[in-house]
Amino acid sequence: MASRNVVQHQNRGGEAVPKGLKQKNMGAAEGGRNRRALGDIGNLVTKIHVVDGKPIPQASRPVTRSFCAQIMAKAQAAAAAENKLKCNAVELNAPDVKAVGVRKPTQKKATPKQQKPEELIDISLDTEENDIEKKRANKKRATLTATLTARSKAACGLSNKPEDQIADIDAADVNNELAVVEYIDDMHKFYKLAETETRVHDYIDSQHELNAKMRAILIDWLVEVHTKFELNPETLYLTVNIVDRYLAKKQTSRRELQLVGLGSMLIASKYEEIWAPEVTDFVCISDRAYSHEQVLVMEKRILGELEWYLTVPTPYVFLVRYIKASVHDSAMDENLAFFLAELGMMNYETVTYCSSMLAASAVYAARCTMNKSPAWTETLKLHTGFSESQLMDCAKLLVSFHAAVSDQKLRAIQHKYTSPERGVVALLPPAKSLLAATQQTITSA
Repeated sequence: MASRNVVQHQNRGGEAVPKGLKQKNMGAAEGGRNRRALGDIGNLVTKIHVVDGKPIPQASRPVTRSFCAQIMAKAQAAAAAENKLKCNAVELNAPDVKAVGVRKPTQKKATPKQQKPEELIDISLDTEENDIEKKRANKKRATLTATLTARSKAACGLSNKPEDQIADIDAADVNNELAVVEYIDDMHKFYKLAETETRVHDYIDSQHELNAKMRAILIDWLVEVHTKFELNPETLYLTVNIVDRYLAKKQTSRRELQLVGLGSMLIASKYEEIWAPEVTDFVCISDRAYSHEQVLVMEKRILGELEWYLTVPTPYVFLVRYIKASVHDSAMDENLAFFLAELGMMNYETVTYCSSMLAASAVYAARCTMNKSPAWTETLKLHTGFSESQLMDCAKLLVSFHAAVSDQKLRAIQHKYTSPERGVVALLPPAKSLLAATQQTITSA
């Protein structure tokens, strides 16, 4: 601090510096221990360019292409001027060469290149990768021959059609915890395996007092009860499943058939509903044909025959997934698929089909009814595991049920799906393509 104050005082007033301090500074200067100014604060080693044996002075600004060209041009001009001076000195000492007729070689003046707009030199590590990508892009450019060939194929109808892309049907439910997107595929793989364990075989011939028409009347009445109680759709599908599984194992009289339906819906309601109907509600809706005790006894009997095995994949489980994979445009497509599936459950002809097959056929028949193109997409094929040809037989049955629904006396399902809340889909005409194929099959048979 003392030395700093003395120097400032000397610069301002011009007074002499103290002798001791002056000698100390002079001695340091004489000893050569004076510090040099840092030429490069960044401690970077720069490359020195040499032109004609002389170094180019280091630039104090960013080296661009145009600036580098200016430096090179100035260096070349300086070298040319020096060469010109040397040539003039030689000419003064040499004899006159004009008489001999030798032409003096002219020295071309170095002119700097035309300056371009300044652009920084790209020294990033991605330069080589960018060059490789540009080369690949140039290779991928279609040649004239390839273009003409593609046009010729398109004119002849030989061009390949673009493949149907598989849609990600769970993309919108990634943040929905209830959708369990992480496990949904594994769950449906398990459902496909589990449905074979509870699959119902053809049992109606083993029942001595029952036939397919009686079963249809029972299911039609259960649909009406289900609508009256405003139960969840899962309850109806589980009720029909319980009825078929019980009748496949136990001989039942005609008088007890309605009681089996009541007991099955009571069990399904307790399994699926939050607030299940009470036993007295079922007794009242059956017009007191059965007592309170009879309903409870039948409930216990059904649970014993099924060994309390109620967690089964019904068609509803697959319908929800397949309708989502169908990427339906409106609620009408969804209601139409449920309408066809319930028609299939009511008719005994579809009882031998597994739940996933019935659900997929209902979606396929609904798409054909709505004239969707294509009728069966790659997304549906992936999620259902069925091809269009595998679904054809079951879909024809569903369309035939749809065509005959207005002529039948069982109208519960039709009335249910003629309401505005369900899009009045029961009044839609059946799929003409599948209906024509069904009639052709019957004619050939």
